[in-house]
Order: sequence, then C-alpha cells, then structure tokens
Amino acid sequence: MSNIEVPVKVKVQGERWFPSEKTFAEDMKELWGDWYCDSEVGKLRDVIMRRPGKEVEYITQENYGDFRWKAPMDIEKARAQHDALTDIYRAHGVNVHYVENQREDRPNALFMRDQVFMTPEGAILCRNGISARRGEERYTAETLSKLGVPIIKTINGEGWFDGACGMWIDRQTVILGTSARANKKGVEQVESELRNIGVTDIINFQIPYGHAHLDGLMNIADKKTAVLFPWQVPYDVVKQLLDRDFTIVEATNFEEIKWGSCMNFVALEPGKVVMPGGNPETKAKMEDVGIEVIEADMSEILKGWGAIHCMTAFLKRDPIGSLDE
Repeated sequence: MSNIEVPVKVKVQGERWFPSEKTFAEDMKELWGDWYCDSEVGKLRDVIMRRPGKEVEYITQENYGDFRWKAPMDIEKARAQHDALTDIYRAHGVNVHYVENQREDRPNALFMRDQVFMTPEGAILCRNGISARRGEERYTAETLSKLGVPIIKTINGEGWFDGACGMWIDRQTVILGTSARANKKGVEQVESELRNIGVTDIINFQIPYGHAHLDGLMNIADKKTAVLFPWQVPYDVVKQLLDRDFTIVEATNFEEIKWGSCMNFVALEPGKVVMPGGNPETKAKMEDVGIEVIEADMSEILKGWGAIHCMTAFLKRDPIGSLDE
C-alpha cells in the first residue's frame, strides 16, 4: 500500500475577490505598454510631437507679440525643419508619435515638452502657466490615451506646471523649477507624484525673472555632464550636481544662449545630442568633453522662442537608474 499523501482540496466559502499584489510598474508593460523615462539621456526610444499645423497660421504681424514670438514663421520652412528633426530621430531608432488634433488658436502647440513630464510609470499631464496655451493639453491627453500611455496625474486646482520646468538627473533625482510657468502648487503636485513612484531627491530651482523654463538655462548631455549658463543657475543647484561628480560645461556666449537656444538640445543617447545649428562656441565646448553633436537647422522654429528640446516630449528612454550604482 502506498504511503503517498494525496492533498485534500478544501472548499473556501464566501466571495474570494483577492487583490493582485503587483505594483503598477510590474503591471505596466502588460496592461499599458512599454513606456518609461528616468533621465534626460537614456537611449531615446519614443517621443510625442506636434508637427506645425493650421494653428501656426494664426500668428500674424499684428498679433505675434501676444504669443511672445519674435516674428511670424514661414510655415512651410518651419514644417520642413520639424520634419528634418524627426528624420534625425527616426534615423536613430526613435518612434515619433504625433498629436494630430489641436485648437486652431494655439500656435505654441508645437512646443510639446510643456504638455508632458514623463516618468517611469506614465505621464504627468501639465497645465500651462499662460492662458494663451491652456487647452492644448486636452489633445495631448487624447493622443496619450490612444497610445496607451498612462496619465498618472493631471495638474489641477490652483496649480500650473510646464513640463520644461522639470528635469531628470537619475531615477532618484529630479530638478523642479518655479517660475511664471510653474507655481508652488503645481510643483507640489509634481513632487508628490514623483515621491509616490520612488524619487527621493528633489532639487529646487527658482527660475530667474525673465526666463520661462529650465532648458533655457541648463540641460543634461551625458550621464554625468551638464551644460549650463553659469550666471543664471543657482549655486545650490550646481553644487548638488558637483556632489554627484558631474562635469559642468559653462555656456557663456550670450548670443548663442539667448538667440541660438544652444542649450535647447535633446540627447539621443548618453553623450550624443542633436542641437540647434549656429552655436559653434557651445558646440566646441561640448565636443571638448566628449559629447557627440549633431546639428539641426532651427532658424524658423526659433521665431517662436523654442527649439529642439521644447518640441520634444519623451515617452520612452532606456533606464539609467541611480548614477551612484
């Protein structure tokens, strides 16, 4: 006779609705898709953009100042420059997704960075600081939903926050700036969401009067290389980068900073960036520390006071994790 015990099935009475113990991050790929961002430099995989549409035609010689533009754009030239940038992205393996619908009275909609701040668990949908841009986010939300990108927070209440007022350093560290484009209540909402998904270090940056966003004052070109305008970035911010062993490239050519948007670049991968053409001094400084630079003509786009980083909202970058690992 066998001594093997046969397990006895025990019937459990009642409703057995037990929750899954998986985290949102563990569920994400299966239920939502492969979306992720914890840096400004991890290998770029997916972006969301708005090709200049009919809304750009809204700008005229009479009203361009109302939208803080330098001048009306040559629309076909602006579209060609946008297309050339997306060609560079695709040549480097980046999937470009477009916001197809938009209000016809929102000419700044091509500057998509301000609508989305991407995280490892989904998008924070922004609420712009200036009324001339509010409403753009509705169509960004529509596109994110179609793609399957989770929206983990929509800035609401009395808060406002442009996506370009946030900048990833690593998985644990984010710079958040306050300015006319991001108030304290908006930043608090972003910080709360970031801490909820594991960010431990928030670097506060009070953006000076006369500047809108962080990417006009600094940017990240490699895992531990930052390019910045030394006379407008607070010492406390730079010190925290130096404490993390960053190399600091000081962009000091005012013409290139103000008129050429030399820091408005996007890293395609660590140490390789695409930046606006016509900024030879800043380009040379970056190359001197080992950054590979691809130039793109942004002369027409710059009439809207924006460039490459402004037009590009990240949806997926390869993880870089903690820089201290």
